[in-house]
Parts: sequence; C-alpha cells; structure tokens
Amino acid sequence: MEFSASPRAAELTEAVGTFIDEHIAPVEEDYHHRVGRLRAEGADPWQPLPILGELRARARAEGLWNLFLPVGHEGPYAERYGTRGGVGLSNVDYAPIAEVMGRSLMAPYVFNCNAPDTGNAEVLLKYGSEQQQRQWLDPLLAGDIRSAFCMTEPAVASSDATNMELTAILDGDEVVLNGRKWWSTGVGHPDCRILIVMGVSDPEADRYHRHSMVLVPRETPGVRVERMLDTMGWQDEPYGHGEVDFTDVRVPAENIVAGPGRAFEIAQGRLGPGRVHHCMRLIGLAEHALELACRRGLERTAFGKPLMNLGGNRERVADARIAINAMRLLVLDAAWKLDEGGALNALSEVSQIKVAVPNMAQQVIDFAMQIHGGGGLSSDFPLASAWTVARAIRLADGPDEVHRGVVARIELGKYGAAR
Repeated sequence: MEFSASPRAAELTEAVGTFIDEHIAPVEEDYHHRVGRLRAEGADPWQPLPILGELRARARAEGLWNLFLPVGHEGPYAERYGTRGGVGLSNVDYAPIAEVMGRSLMAPYVFNCNAPDTGNAEVLLKYGSEQQQRQWLDPLLAGDIRSAFCMTEPAVASSDATNMELTAILDGDEVVLNGRKWWSTGVGHPDCRILIVMGVSDPEADRYHRHSMVLVPRETPGVRVERMLDTMGWQDEPYGHGEVDFTDVRVPAENIVAGPGRAFEIAQGRLGPGRVHHCMRLIGLAEHALELACRRGLERTAFGKPLMNLGGNRERVADARIAINAMRLLVLDAAWKLDEGGALNALSEVSQIKVAVPNMAQQVIDFAMQIHGGGGLSSDFPLASAWTVARAIRLADGPDEVHRGVVARIELGKYGAAR
C-alpha cells in the first residue's frame, strides 16, 4: 500500500499550491464580496466575473488544467487539454492535488476541475461514443462550455435511485424524456450547454437495468429550469443547483450514453472517483479552517489570555489535527483500492470516506467558526460557506445513512448475513 505521491504528482501539487497562493488567494475575498453585492443590488450574480476568466486562462497556460483526467482513459485529451506531461493521474496521485484545491472555493473552477464537470467528463471519457466525445467532451475539456448532472428528483426519496420517476423512452430513432429533476448542479452557469439526465427507459427490466443516461442539450425544446435552489441561503454562483422540468423532450437515440439500461453501471464508475475528489477537497477545506482558527485564537485575547488558552481550545486543536490526518489516510486507502481494482474493489472504502470526511470537516469548520465569534457566521470569513459545503456533501452523492448501510452490508456479509 504505497501512498507517496509520484514525482509528477508532487510537482503538480506544489505548482497548484503556489498558483493558489500567488493568484487566487489575493483576489478571492474580494470576488465573493462582489458577487454578494451584485446579489444584494438585484444585479446578475450568475455571469462569472472577468477575473475568473483571467485566472482560468493563466492556469491553462501553465498546464494546470483538467488535472482530474484519469490515467488510462485520457486518450488524446491529456495532450490537447490536459496537464503538464500529457498523461492522466491515478486517484492516489490526484488526491493531494484535490486537497490543495479544496482550500479555496474558487480553485477547482479555475483549474477546470470542478464538479459536476469532472464527473460528466469522466462519463464521456469512459462510456461516450466518438461522436458524443467530439460534440461535448472536447468543448468541456477546453473550458468553452459547462455541464449539469440531473439525477435527484423532488417527488421521490432519491436516496434510493431506483425510485426515480423521470422516463426516457425510446420512440423510433429518438428518446422522449418526461419528468422533473432538482439539485441539478451546474445548470445555473450561463455557459451550461449539456445535461446528463438519468431516467427510466425500461420499467420491465430488473431494478438495476431499467435506467439510462441521456445527453440532453440545454436548449432542447421542453427543457425548462423552473428555479434555482439555495443551500442554506447560498446559491453557489456561477454553478448553481436547479429544479428542471422535462416535458416531451426529444433527442436522438444516439444521445444515450453507452446504450440503454446501463445508467447504474455508469453511475458506479462515475461516483467512486468523484467521492474521492469531494473528500480530498473537504480535507483541504478543513485544513484551511484549522489554520484560520489557530491564527485567530493566537491573535485575539479574552479575559487576559489568548483565545487558544481558554477552555478546551488547545485540546480541540489537537483533536482537529488528529481527525484531519486520519481522514487523509482513509481517503488515500480508498483511492489506492480504486486504482488497484476499480469501483467494486473499493465499495466499502468509498462509502466509509463519504460518511467520515464530511462529518469531520463540518466539526473542524464549526470549531473555527466558534473561535471567530460572530464573524464566523458572516461572509467576512470563508467559514460559513465552508460549513455549508461540508453539510451539503453529507447528502450529495448519497446520504450518510445509505453509505453506512453499504459498509454494514459488506461487513456483515463476511459472517454470512443476508443482504
């Protein structure tokens, strides 16, 4: 079990960290404040501010672009749109890069490594036809368009994906989609051009072969964004999470990804690495929160002492350091098992990190908020938005309860327990 970063991964991790320190960190606070002012003034906060385009152009010029491309699946894309060296990275090698990116809410977008575009790109890389890749993957990796992923539905308990009701029925040489999705991440971006939509295509098949994933251009007649959703008051511009209605939406049958009935297979391949990415970014977010807490706790005094010398704050710092380090190793273990044997080899490990890491990050960020007092609740510091991210990811890509169920099922199965 080797967790050391390769020389190339170490070089990229350092380069990403330097880029964030020199180019993103100095402008990030002002960027978020400007977006907030646009929202308060009733102006359009969804159009990315010019600074984002400037940073993205600089990152691409430095080869810090599409760093998520998975080794073995990158094909010609790593050379055309990828990182320095022209090849993809293993999950273990990408993990420390994702952690560094996680220290900033802007950084993943700047490096063209933000969800859901990374997962959607991986779907097209691994399962897309040549035509699908040419039409949608090329511009997505070039940064010319954005994408959205439509899986969760408002009318059913989407923690069980087999509940979904949106239909995607073959009608001759077309697929007809009817239904409603929500929490469709990315649909608010003005450059969103393509939606990956999961729906029921054969209700008579077994529960894991009833569904298909379909590529639906954003401007297809019958696609309507009903509203943008806020997460605890935060709308996550410029990506956003929308409620989307599909009414008699017709697209060519060749827009089905990999063929009818393969949605669950595709989702399994998409979500495993994506959960590693989420968790490593959360570790970076927790690291940043702990750093802010330590600095604030040493600079501010109350009752004649630095805040860190009051109550149990020193013990809380120690607990946070232990928790972050433990979670990093847990994620690297999951990443290594994904690299060694694919999603089926790491089912329990991926579910373990999906439960443990967001909970850890939420607790560390909450401690940092407490050290910052009232300021920790405001937009003057990045902690309130960071806490919201950690809390939301306890539901995104499967709630805690579902992942605990997976871990328990696999563990009890070792002793002969029935599913």
